[in-house]
Amino acid sequence: MNRRITFISTFAGCLVILQMVIGIGGIVHDACAMLRVISDQTVRGFAHPESVAFDPSERVLFVSQFGSVLQPKLKDEKGKISKVSLDGGMIEDQYLPEKGVVLNKPKGIWIENGVLWVTDIDMVWVFDLNTRKGRPAALPGAEFANDATVIDNILFVSDSGRKRIYRVKPANFLEPDIIPDVAIYGTELSFAPNGLYPSKSKALLVAGYDNGDQDYGVYSIAAEEKFETLIKNIGKLDGLVQLEDGSILVTDWKSKSLIRWNRKTGMKQLATEFGGPADFCVIPEGKGLLVVVPDLVKSELRFIRLSR
Repeated sequence: MNRRITFISTFAGCLVILQMVIGIGGIVHDACAMLRVISDQTVRGFAHPESVAFDPSERVLFVSQFGSVLQPKLKDEKGKISKVSLDGGMIEDQYLPEKGVVLNKPKGIWIENGVLWVTDIDMVWVFDLNTRKGRPAALPGAEFANDATVIDNILFVSDSGRKRIYRVKPANFLEPDIIPDVAIYGTELSFAPNGLYPSKSKALLVAGYDNGDQDYGVYSIAAEEKFETLIKNIGKLDGLVQLEDGSILVTDWKSKSLIRWNRKTGMKQLATEFGGPADFCVIPEGKGLLVVVPDLVKSELRFIRLSR
């Protein structure tokens, strides 16, 4: 379930494709294929966290949580968004919403320029992170609003229940005099769209999910709604992020893992043994990356550091 947002910048060595020739016969190695886990820490005490997003202005995390029960469509007013430090410490358990405002089962988060978007069953919210003021927009017909991402002031929301993607213009509709234009983007899909992310070319990347036996992959939908398969059927996918070198990180509920895919080297599992790996974020950290993955089932966060 997804999608969770996130801020990515280039880090030397792995986000630029490098090659070196080693030994007799000229064996070629992609330096990015050397991306490996150097530490993996678990922080417990959350209440079914679904999405983690990084706010670069404060260098903190925001985590959406279902609350006491793992029922993603239940309107029980128990949802919340917590503010968390980069070492997993709780800064403020219910940063959002303010008193008198209700979230039910908040899922995918996106953060950009001090604004936070979050999905919640049949609507999407926009919040100002400084004032904490928020405003919802209904998604007509939505059953399972899942992840959110913003591309050029257009908000995209995946609906895993109805196998569709919504487009909301403008993305920031916080002011009451702005009437957002909400429409279905393209046509209904053959799979349940889960995680969303902007590609380097500003196309919309989509992770495929299915509750049945069918596996799905990662797809690209261009502005003119041109559909392209980037990664063929590899699992039941949730969150995804495209790195600067074009490779993709994705979480998979089938293998219970965090996966890295590269066009040259294929697919590699970086971390395993999740209960339900959901919508993660990636944070530049020196010459490596910090990947924070919420485990929706185990009610914990995994802090996975990658280097080469």
